[in-house]
Amino acid sequence: MSPPPEPRANPALYGHDQAAAALRDAALSGRMHHGWLLAGPEGVGKATLGWRYARWMLAGMPRAVTPGEAPLFLPPAEPIFSRVAAGAHADLRALVPGTGEKGKKVMIRVEEVRELTRFLAMTPAEGGWRVVVIETLEAMNEAAQNALLKTLEEPPPRAVLVLTTSAPDRLLPTIRSRVRRLDLFPLEAPLMDEVLERWLPEMGEGDRAALARLSGGSPGRALVLAEGEGLAMAREVEGFLARLPRPDPTELHALADRLAAKRDGSAFVTFMALLRASLAAALRGAARGQGAPPWLAGRGLADWAGLWDMLGRLADETETLNLDRKQAVLTGLSRLST
Repeated sequence: MSPPPEPRANPALYGHDQAAAALRDAALSGRMHHGWLLAGPEGVGKATLGWRYARWMLAGMPRAVTPGEAPLFLPPAEPIFSRVAAGAHADLRALVPGTGEKGKKVMIRVEEVRELTRFLAMTPAEGGWRVVVIETLEAMNEAAQNALLKTLEEPPPRAVLVLTTSAPDRLLPTIRSRVRRLDLFPLEAPLMDEVLERWLPEMGEGDRAALARLSGGSPGRALVLAEGEGLAMAREVEGFLARLPRPDPTELHALADRLAAKRDGSAFVTFMALLRASLAAALRGAARGQGAPPWLAGRGLADWAGLWDMLGRLADETETLNLDRKQAVLTGLSRLST
């Protein structure tokens, strides 16, 4: 496997040239917004674009020197590139949620946001702009979001905030109203195939195609699935759905045991996410008249939509409250089976 670097050190951007050009053009026009919200599915490239923009701003917004050069490109050989990657630029700050026990995201604290406010109030140390990158903005509680809102309401001069989110609806409406939003969309199939072939050259073509389908066009999501048990969990999901509406109870218990066996909860989380993704894909296909799998005919589309929502709440509550994963699997799958 040849995975890409972390977003802050990744020079490559796939499929989002239009969004990058919008950031560039706004800055060069002299009408740059002080706050940008990059929204889109998890793993689609939001953080990669955010850091690309930060590097370009701190480098003095250089014009393209090569015809056809991708927007906001800064060569890795440039000193600014390595300083940003190392977190060693005086005019840059970042907030990225950490990872706690069992792989859970650690919320961004209000004290961290207040420190950013003090940083932005200072004069740029190198005479240009001060830049803040906040990844996964939804990992802020309401108090932290309110602290950030004060900066967005009264932005200091020569400062720009680049925010990313996979769940814009979980942000305060007042924050959404004070930033300029750019939506990033899943990659088209040909580009997704190209990216996965580059990242996963040792993987068979069939498995790469399965990853592309399961990830919904999000390269980062595909990489997470490839590194873990994504393909194995996808086969578990397909097997369960194929046995609807009357799966064997013994097989359900065996499946629940397998999913609960990993203490870090990774198998449970991946299975539930892929199960919901399969339900959503089947519902979209049926709604568009593109055909539907046999198991979908057992209920109305509205019922399936309700079950999709139920599975999401069940998975979140199980991980947040540290509930019994085996019982959660049995509860969720039994609801789909009746």
